[in-house]
This record gives sequence, structure tokens and C-alpha cells, in this order.
Amino acid sequence: MAADSGRVRPTGVLERMPASSFLRVTRKDVPSDQRAALVRKGNQLYAEGKYDVAERIFLTVHYSDGLVRLGDYYREQGRTLDALRMFWLAPDETRKEAVVAEMAAVVSKWLREDGDG
Repeated sequence: MAADSGRVRPTGVLERMPASSFLRVTRKDVPSDQRAALVRKGNQLYAEGKYDVAERIFLTVHYSDGLVRLGDYYREQGRTLDALRMFWLAPDETRKEAVVAEMAAVVSKWLREDGDG
């Protein structure tokens, strides 16, 4: 961290983060016939339980329904941040707000517990 006029700013943080920390989302236009084929393949992979590969496809073609299904799955598995990311990208405001509210409730509980101790 480096001080700059009284403010602290990170230095080299991005260089130290693993590449897997970042989500690359491209919005290139995929021809409709290719997009339909990719969506079908993503749905098939999802049904087979190959969620990581299905996620990559759904992200590539920005398939909102698939992203929401993945978010629901991740939420059921306790992968709250992954669920939030899927809902954010879908976008599904209702589910996103529900996850944020759950996370806020957890933080509030922690703060109350910390204050009691």
C-alpha cells in the first residue's frame, strides 16, 4: 500500500491476484444459429451436472435463463458469491436483491455478536 495525499491506495494488488479471480465476459455478437447450438449444448451440459462448462457457454452467449439456473444451483450449494455473480450478469434484480439482503443479514448478525463479546 502506498500513501498518496493522506489516502491509502493499493500497489501491485492486481498483479498478485490469480487469473481465476477475474471474470472475463465478452459481448461479441454470435450468429443466431451458432448461439442456439451453444445454448442447447450448455443446457445439455447443465443437465449432465457439468456446471463449470455450462457456465462458460452461458456467459459467452449471455444466456440469461441459463445464468439464473446456475445462480439458483450455486445458491442451493451454499456458493452465495457465485450465485450473486450469476444473478448480477443475468440480470435478475429480484434474485440479486434477495442474495444481497441475505448477505447483509449475516454481516449484521456478525456485528451484533462482535459487539456482545
